[in-house]
Amino acid sequence: MTEPIRIAVVGSGYVGLVAAACFAEMGHAVICVDNDERKVAALEGGDTLIHERYLPELLGKNRNHRVRFMTDLSEAVRRSQAIFVAVGTPQAENGDADLSYVEAVASEIARSIDGYKVIVEKSTVPVYTNEWIRRVIERNGVRRDAFDVVSNPEFLREGTAVEDFLHPDRIVVGADSDSASSLLSTIYAPLTSGEYYQRRDSIPGCCSAHRSPPLLLTSTKSAEIIKHASNAFLALKISFINVVSNLCEAVDANVEQVATGMGLDSRIGPKFLRPGIGYGGSCFPKDIAAFRSVAEQMGVDFTLLSEVEKINTLQKKRFLSKVRSALWTLRGKRLAVLGLAFKGDTDDIRESPAIDLIEMLLAEGCVVVAYDPAAMRRAQAELPASGQMIYAESIEAAAADADALLILTDWREFAQLDLSALRSVLRYPIVIDGRNLYDPQQMLDAGFTYLSIGRPSVTPMRDVAHA
Repeated sequence: MTEPIRIAVVGSGYVGLVAAACFAEMGHAVICVDNDERKVAALEGGDTLIHERYLPELLGKNRNHRVRFMTDLSEAVRRSQAIFVAVGTPQAENGDADLSYVEAVASEIARSIDGYKVIVEKSTVPVYTNEWIRRVIERNGVRRDAFDVVSNPEFLREGTAVEDFLHPDRIVVGADSDSASSLLSTIYAPLTSGEYYQRRDSIPGCCSAHRSPPLLLTSTKSAEIIKHASNAFLALKISFINVVSNLCEAVDANVEQVATGMGLDSRIGPKFLRPGIGYGGSCFPKDIAAFRSVAEQMGVDFTLLSEVEKINTLQKKRFLSKVRSALWTLRGKRLAVLGLAFKGDTDDIRESPAIDLIEMLLAEGCVVVAYDPAAMRRAQAELPASGQMIYAESIEAAAADADALLILTDWREFAQLDLSALRSVLRYPIVIDGRNLYDPQQMLDAGFTYLSIGRPSVTPMRDVAHA
């Protein structure tokens, strides 16, 4: 059994809370710190705050045993060997990452250091953040040999974050000292040694005792760039297939077939070749803007990223045009919308393409009746219920007497609709699928006019005759 490390995780958002729960699951002693007393009280009382698979089980098993919650950062620092900083880095107006929260935490950590500590960047930050954290701590009177700063970027996908943490493709540690590298290697040893996967109660996933994740040791600057470069490349891949889908529509080809043909090439692979209404969430939009901004500051021309952002914006506008093409005029139309979160299996609506599209539809004078399995409470804070914006309690209630049904989020239950029942409650049998969850022929056989992304639209012959 690996010797437990005393860890503090600063921040109880998606990254911080998942990291705290997973470090505890790996056998370490964890303190999760947040300055929001209400969040800490909720976590101590059994709440998980976010919708994430396996997170309730891990917190339930380890709460008040291997993981504790508190608001006192100073105490947490004194009681820990490693302090993981997982606070927010929101996008500033100029596209830069706002690092004021990171700076504030670094200053407070400095005032509490009473022995050698390793401070770990877990938040997504631009290159050179490591050096600035070091400067801030030194300016607060801490000796250079009393601490090290490490970059340990996260590669978590919301909805599968626990599995991604415990079954990672790789663990990247950017450290410039042997002592810091050694401590981080020990922290992740339950995974890299395969020890964790031998446990009967381990979370299932792709790794095993015989296929453990690699630990990649790099410089701090390389680790910082790896995170931004990875997210930018994945966003580029999504934008690329979306442009290809537009070409497929123009020539009457099928983008699903094209993506399959591309993905079978081992140099390309099938992941992130899913056309849709664009990427969203808390990472891709913010990280691409920050990465581009850093490149500009360093005198590097990275206009490719500007094109990625432009394509993502245009994809949502193209989908709105697709809705208009199916309904002719939009003012006064009642539209059932399935999906508010930026992707399935999460309640996160940050930068959600679904929210953006609903705002466009509302501006066109539509009545929107929306349903999402997890994100409606968060959505109502941004799009309050009104006579024009209605929240339904079920798929059937959303679809009742609607002029068309729009699928905007790839929840699994949206791919398993009772098509016969759906057709009976819609005013017109029109489905506009922004996630390509159905086969066009299946929808045609069920009597629907069906529009999707990058594939030929289908319309029953009787509708063509009446057109």
